[in-house]
Amino acid sequence: MSVALITGANRGIGLELCRQLAARGDQVIAACRNPSDELAALGVRVEPEVDVGSDPGVAALVERLDGVAIDVLINNAGIMRPSTLHRLNFDACRAMFEINALGPLRVTAALLPNLRAGSKIGIITSRMGSVADNTSGGSYGYRMSKTAVNMAGKSLAHDLAVREIAVAILHPGWVQTDMTGNTGLITAETSAAGLIARIDELTLETSGGFWHTNGDELPW
Repeated sequence: MSVALITGANRGIGLELCRQLAARGDQVIAACRNPSDELAALGVRVEPEVDVGSDPGVAALVERLDGVAIDVLINNAGIMRPSTLHRLNFDACRAMFEINALGPLRVTAALLPNLRAGSKIGIITSRMGSVADNTSGGSYGYRMSKTAVNMAGKSLAHDLAVREIAVAILHPGWVQTDMTGNTGLITAETSAAGLIARIDELTLETSGGFWHTNGDELPW
């Protein structure tokens, strides 16, 4: 039985990751700012008041997890705020950087004592962070924050290889969640199943790769 910690676990993809991992017998630690009724109903360990955009919030989580070995860390928490060229909102951009880009790095660095040889890290990013795949422009803060976290994931893959910890950089697809206004092309169930499969098949040899939930390798 593996121990899996998921951030942003109260709804959407994070909630579904918790549901599917728990259903197959993994011990799940669900970290979020505000627990939902749906999350509570899963019967997993819930760690509330975890704001990945806050140093104190993450430090409090680390204190509560002292001595807990983590096999799979899934950095899922993220936000999307409008930011177009003609309506730039730099406060929104900063918030996206803090949570989307620095959040996974903050959580991973803080939980390094809980990780061990053979542990795996999944970073839920977006193909909107791909420079090569940007054919439409716009979404400045979101795109930039996801490009930044992709680079963080690649660096983590190099730095953690000596500790035999592998890192996957993962695009969940365009998913029907609150974040997308339920306009996505796939369900959270389908997305989560693919993400779990990508993490299951991750090895040190493939660490640092950028994949779609369906298994396609994505351009940087």
